[in-house]
Amino acid sequence: MIMPQESLIVEAVPVLGDNYVWMFACNSNEYVAVDPGEATAVSQWLNERGASLSHILLTHHHADHIGGVAELQKKYGAEIIGSQADAQRLPILDHAVVEGDCLNVGECQIKVIDTPGHTIGHVIYRTADALFVGDTLFSMGCGRLFEGSPDVMWQSLQKIKNLPDATKIYPAHEYTLTNHGFAITLEPDNQELIALKKELLIKNDNDTPTLPTTLATEKKLNPFLRTEDSQLAEKLGLKDKSPVERFAILREKRNHF
Repeated sequence: MIMPQESLIVEAVPVLGDNYVWMFACNSNEYVAVDPGEATAVSQWLNERGASLSHILLTHHHADHIGGVAELQKKYGAEIIGSQADAQRLPILDHAVVEGDCLNVGECQIKVIDTPGHTIGHVIYRTADALFVGDTLFSMGCGRLFEGSPDVMWQSLQKIKNLPDATKIYPAHEYTLTNHGFAITLEPDNQELIALKKELLIKNDNDTPTLPTTLATEKKLNPFLRTEDSQLAEKLGLKDKSPVERFAILREKRNHF
């Protein structure tokens, strides 16, 4: 069964400067780790709770997402889950998954969504109201296109955009303040963006995560989810472009921000 939305508690383990390893329990004292780029901090976090690690979810093959897998698997015997399309570049998988797969992990049902763009084999995971998006989507941003085309990435973002607004978004990086800086250059008169800056600066000064965000918030503030917004397109002088063309132009602007 899918866990009730209010029952899934997700916690962040910061690693490698700006990465988060997201941790959640599907059994009473066994956790799932998402994209453990470093093992020591995860082990320490588990030890402090007298807990173990049952599963590791991998969104893609980049080193800052898989660097801790071997050590954690050896220590805890955790089962490793990742994309079948990227299996050759991931640690050895116990479960190679594809679009639409549903994994039963304890009391959680975890659904796999294929989101190529940042990398060809990128996948994301949904359980209850939580969506672990790796490097596909960030708060007010999206991943760089290392292997996919703008059209491929745009289609992946549409899959996320079509989920319920209450979905909690758990990106793998703390990029919110920088992405906010880019977004407000596009809409310097956006009152919601202006009001948000103070809150983000306080969290940044206190080393407090700005995440998770919600899909409802991202649909209002994230320019990469708003390429079909004709008013935004008019502000940016892109009204004659298609949504995919607008996305490509914005992604290129962000690359040089």
